[in-house]
Amino acid sequence: MKFEDYRISPEIKKGLSKLNFKRPTDIQFKAIPSILKGEDVLAIAQTGTGKTAAFAIPILSMLQERKRKGRTNGIKCLVMVPTRELAVQITEVFKQIGQNSRVKAFSVFGGVEQDHQIAKLESGIDILVATPGRMFDLVSQGFIKLHRLEMLVLDEADHMLDLGFIKDIQDLIRLLPKRRQTLFFSATINENIKKLAYKIVHKPIRIQLSPKDPVSKNVEHAVAFVEMDDKRFFLERLVNEHPDSKILAFVRTKVRAERVQKAMERVNIESLTIHGNKEQEKRQKALAAFRQGKINLLIATDVSARGIDIANVAYVVNYDLPDQVENYVHRIGRTGRGKEKGLAISFCSKGEKESINAIEDFIGKKIPRMEIDKNIYQETIEFSKEENKNWQQLMQETDLGFIKGKKGKSKK
Repeated sequence: MKFEDYRISPEIKKGLSKLNFKRPTDIQFKAIPSILKGEDVLAIAQTGTGKTAAFAIPILSMLQERKRKGRTNGIKCLVMVPTRELAVQITEVFKQIGQNSRVKAFSVFGGVEQDHQIAKLESGIDILVATPGRMFDLVSQGFIKLHRLEMLVLDEADHMLDLGFIKDIQDLIRLLPKRRQTLFFSATINENIKKLAYKIVHKPIRIQLSPKDPVSKNVEHAVAFVEMDDKRFFLERLVNEHPDSKILAFVRTKVRAERVQKAMERVNIESLTIHGNKEQEKRQKALAAFRQGKINLLIATDVSARGIDIANVAYVVNYDLPDQVENYVHRIGRTGRGKEKGLAISFCSKGEKESINAIEDFIGKKIPRMEIDKNIYQETIEFSKEENKNWQQLMQETDLGFIKGKKGKSKK
C-alpha cells in the first residue's frame, strides 16, 4: 500500500511526496488507519521504525480537514516528550510533512528564554510539542490553554518514566478534556508502562512490533574488548578509516564527553559534544553541524540519545557501555534508521563485562564478538598520532586523569 492510497488530505499527501515518502513502515501501516478513525492507540515499536510519522501524518490530516471546516481556535494536539532535542525533532517532522497545509506546529522546552515561545503561542498554534517542565510553567502563567485539546500524544513514554515524569503526566491528565484521543508510543514496555498506559487510554488499539528482539533488524552490532585507556586509539582509527562517514559515539558522563573530544583534538580529529551541560543553542548547533556533514564525529551522553534522529549515521560507537541496559537499544537505534542499514560497535573494558552480560539478558541474545588480533591491537596504539607525541607536549595538553592512564599503559 502506498501513501497516495490512504484517505488523508491532499495537502499532506503533497508534503509526503516532496519528502519522497512513498510507502509506510510497519508501524505506520498499522497505526495510521486507527488514528484516522479517532481510536486510542498503544504502540510499542523499536526506535528508528518511523514512529513519529506514524502519528504526525494522521494528526496533520485530521487537523487540516478541521481547518477546512473553519474550526481553528486553540491548541488541538499536545505531544509530550522527555527531552528538548526530541521536541525540536518532532516539531520539524510536523512542519515538513505539513508544509503545504495550514496546520501550525510549535515546540516549548526549557533551557532558553520563554519570551519568544510566549509570543509564538499568542499568535496561535494547532500542535504543541512540549517537555513537561516548561509546559507546566507556561500553563501556570496562563500562556498555554488546553481546554480545547482534542488529541494527546505521549512519545518515548518509557524514557519519560525513567526520568521521573510520571507525576507530571498524571497532573497533565487532570488539565485535559475527558473526551479526547490519546496516542501512547514507547520503544519498550514493562509493568509500570502498562499501568500508566491503561490509565490514560480508552479501549486502545494495541500495536506491538518485534517484541522478542528490541534491536532493529537494520542494525548489525558487535562488541570489541578494548582496555579503558586504549579506547581513544580505536575511535581514532575508526574515524580515520572512514573519513566520509557519520560516527556517533556515546559516553557515560558530561565530563567524559569533553575528555574524549579533547583526545580526538590531540590527533587532529574535529568533533563536537552534546550533553546536559550544554546550552540549548549550542546543542542545536552541534546537531545541525553533524546533520549537514560539517563534522563527522559527534560525542553524546544518554540524555540526548533519543533526540538524535539524523539520516545516514553509518556507525554508532558505545565508547562507554550504558548504565541502563535499555539505553543500549536506544543508542544503537541511532543508526539503521527507516530502511537504512547501520553498524554499531561497543568498546568493552574488563570492568564492563558485567554490563555486556546484563545487556545480553535484556535483548535475549548474545552480542557477536569482534576478535581483534594482538598485532592489530598493538598497531592501532602505535600508529596513533597521539602516541607519537612527546611526554612534555602531552602533559601540557591533557588532564591528570589522562596522564595516569598513559602511565598505567606504559607499564604493560
